[in-house]
Amino acid sequence: MHWKQAAVLALTLYFALSSGDPAMAQGKTDDIAAGRAILTKHCASCHAVASKGASPLDKAPPMRDIARRAPVENLAEALAEGIVTGHEAMPVFVFRPDEIGAILGYLQTLRDAR
Repeated sequence: MHWKQAAVLALTLYFALSSGDPAMAQGKTDDIAAGRAILTKHCASCHAVASKGASPLDKAPPMRDIARRAPVENLAEALAEGIVTGHEAMPVFVFRPDEIGAILGYLQTLRDAR
């Protein structure tokens, strides 16, 4: 995904998630639940995905810490192109646009929860 596509996706998600429309609010709730489910499925064996608790793998930062390092929309491109880390134990994940929106929505709730 090119940076321009990631920027468009991020802006679309921002406006969709910040809408005051009740239908959008329900969609937001569904997306947040889907985002948590995706992270639980793919990431919870190493990373804490909830707002509290330690990661199962000591070296893996909790998702809430990842969400607080920078604006979550900055992760859109990495989620689309594949997250690659400096260690070989972590597999490369590539997510679809709807999954990315859900993940970013959930990460935003972790970022906002303090």
